[in-house]
Amino acid sequence: MQHRAAQNTANDLTEQRTATMMPSRLDDIISQSKQHPPVITAIVHPVEPNGLSGALDAAEQGIITPILVGPAARIQAQAEQLKRPVDHYRIIDTPHSHAAAEKAVELAKTGDVQALMKGDLATAELLSAILNKASGLRTERRLSHVFLLDIPRYHKPLVITDAAINVTPDLMAKADILQNAIDFCRALGISSPKAAVLAAVEKVKPAMPSTLDAAALCKMADRQQIQNAIIDGPLAFDNAISLQAARDKHIQSPVSGDADILLAPDQEAANMLAKQLIYLADARSAGLLLGASVPVILNSRADGSEARLTSCALASLIVQHSQQSLREILTNS
Repeated sequence: MQHRAAQNTANDLTEQRTATMMPSRLDDIISQSKQHPPVITAIVHPVEPNGLSGALDAAEQGIITPILVGPAARIQAQAEQLKRPVDHYRIIDTPHSHAAAEKAVELAKTGDVQALMKGDLATAELLSAILNKASGLRTERRLSHVFLLDIPRYHKPLVITDAAINVTPDLMAKADILQNAIDFCRALGISSPKAAVLAAVEKVKPAMPSTLDAAALCKMADRQQIQNAIIDGPLAFDNAISLQAARDKHIQSPVSGDADILLAPDQEAANMLAKQLIYLADARSAGLLLGASVPVILNSRADGSEARLTSCALASLIVQHSQQSLREILTNS
């Protein structure tokens, strides 16, 4: 109970801080998403306030059309507690969260929904259904997570990856994670994003595997194994974000001071970096799971309504970009 009270207090403080800040550049993403038809989205097990409210907020703004998948009685009870009726939305009754995840994935597999949204269940439970070899949503690409952050002291939104899925990725996993982030940026209208491959230092050192991976990723980009981005690394965080820091260290890089993407060496580094920026630097955030056949809106249970709303908007833009790409392929074939 004390932990939940502390968490609620932290959420309240975050929402209060957000209310007093300048308009976010992420608001532009929400506005863009409203120019497109609502994305049909399966909301997986929305049985607690944050999970249900975030979906309803996005629905009321015309960003998604939700299908609520989970124990119907619990969903209805939560809606009544929130005083937000859900009678006009489709509810698919399942006995528990595991069944809800399986049903939501089935809806995506059959094309009945265009995106998934994590409600109130463990991420591992949802991933288990998505990654099922027989019935899941696997593609040739590895799953990875992106944070999109609007940091007041940085001049544009910044992507940090992978803070949620791949714990200790090897070189080829990092290549997939990086390509996912590049494709994500391109869906947002950044035709050639700049990606910094992070390490503790900016020089290749055999004793530091992250610097070897960074150098290899840059050569893979030279050989078109990773495409449509300007990539440099290894770069320390200061050299990636600050052009002056790079100049002070005599580093010449097209990425320094202008990075769109930060690829962290592992999940722990990415997670700590993103959350430090959110909680200590007033960054606003949104998050998506990429690499499945549909985008997956994957928020922390501690995320407030704004993060969930913006994540839904990101999923909408991903869906629209995929449809546009398919139309171009069909037109040119």
